[in-house]
This record gives sequence, structure tokens and C-alpha cells, in this order.
Amino acid sequence: MPQRKYLVLSRCQPGQQGQSPSPEQMQQMYAAFHAWKEKFKDNILDLGDRLKPGGKVLTAAGVADGPFVEAKEIVGGYMIISAADDESAVEVARACPGSQAPGNSMEIREMVGL
Repeated sequence: MPQRKYLVLSRCQPGQQGQSPSPEQMQQMYAAFHAWKEKFKDNILDLGDRLKPGGKVLTAAGVADGPFVEAKEIVGGYMIISAADDESAVEVARACPGSQAPGNSMEIREMVGL
């Protein structure tokens, strides 16, 4: 079965970051992230990146600073993965260590491809 491409948007609720992790916790987080990255290396097409706060919002009315304060969630990062189907894409995203953090969610959308 041919692989499909999926965009994974990492979302978080403003103010849900909590305390900064200790150096030991950071080591554990990086180890878990690198293990996940190695396990799914054939599925990760573009690891993407975290996004800086702010940016611009373009609408038909013009351009404004964003994201807006009243936003319930903020897109904090993205990645592009390949998977055989929706369930496999969810499996890859669910295994990502950041997906289980309090206040975080991941939106998984199949890319159409032109």
C-alpha cells in the first residue's frame, strides 16, 4: 500500500507550560524524543520545528499581529509524516513524547498532494 503524507500540528493551551523541567528531566525528555525519532525514522519526512510566539494573521481584511490573545489553543509546532493510513499516522503522533504533555494536542491531517 502506498504511503500517504500527513501534516501534524502540535497545539497547546496558553499558560499550560508549567514549571521548567530539571536538567535530569530534560535528559529524560531528550532520550525519549530521540528514541521515538529513531523508531519512526522511516515515517518522519520533515521533523518540522517549534514555532516562535506571535507572527502575522492574514485575512481578506488585511494583516494583524497574532495569534490572538483570545485563542484557546496555539499552534506550537509541526511535522510531516508518512503512513499507510490514518490509524498508522495517529500511532506515530501518539508515540511522540510531547503529545502526552498536559494541555497539548496534535491535529493530524492527510495532505492531498497535487
